[in-house]
Amino acid sequence: MARKKTDPERRLEIGRERRARTRARIVAAAFDVFGDEAGLYASIEEVAKQAVVTRATFYNHFKSMAELREALTHEVTHDFLQAVTEAISRIPDARIRSSCAVRFYLKRAHADRRWAWSMINLSAAGFIFGAETFRRAEQTIREGVEEAVFLLPSVELGRDLLLGTTLAAMGAIVRSEAADDYPDQVAASILFGLGVPMIDAQRFAVEALPPLDSPSLPVDSMPDQE
Repeated sequence: MARKKTDPERRLEIGRERRARTRARIVAAAFDVFGDEAGLYASIEEVAKQAVVTRATFYNHFKSMAELREALTHEVTHDFLQAVTEAISRIPDARIRSSCAVRFYLKRAHADRRWAWSMINLSAAGFIFGAETFRRAEQTIREGVEEAVFLLPSVELGRDLLLGTTLAAMGAIVRSEAADDYPDQVAASILFGLGVPMIDAQRFAVEALPPLDSPSLPVDSMPDQE
């Protein structure tokens, strides 16, 4: 019996699907590597070994480690940022929005150390928590300045105070150096640094958090090998 020929379009579709799965496996492997305490020094060889692909296959999907970092940063930050942004969007006060956002990130770090380490390690070679989060934090600070609730010489200073302090606090959390109410303490201290009176900052930092619809990370599970 003659072998049935594969439809060319189907063959192309199979190839695209296989390529997408391989790329996803590399990103998932990178999450495992960067999600370790020593992930700051991750190499292409380590990621390729974890993904069970060759170095050549790695370069078929990413031009460099920097490009992989960018892709992974989007994977581990985008959906969570969207969920946090949606959760705080109905809060009218920039002080409470900022406090809630900080606490969401720090509580997530406490609950998911692998995610937290990936955030810390990826932030070392780019925007803190990724470009999207960086811009969103800057916008929140700008809104607070426009509302006259943040007293700052510049928006950039407030953004760096917010992100830098949150990043440092995340490091303390993953190293088990923080008390249970540490996220609240950090949020209050950030607000105080932004010009909010301490008595108000402490009150805002313990406001009930709004519901958060947080999807699981796309890289939580590694696809089957091809």
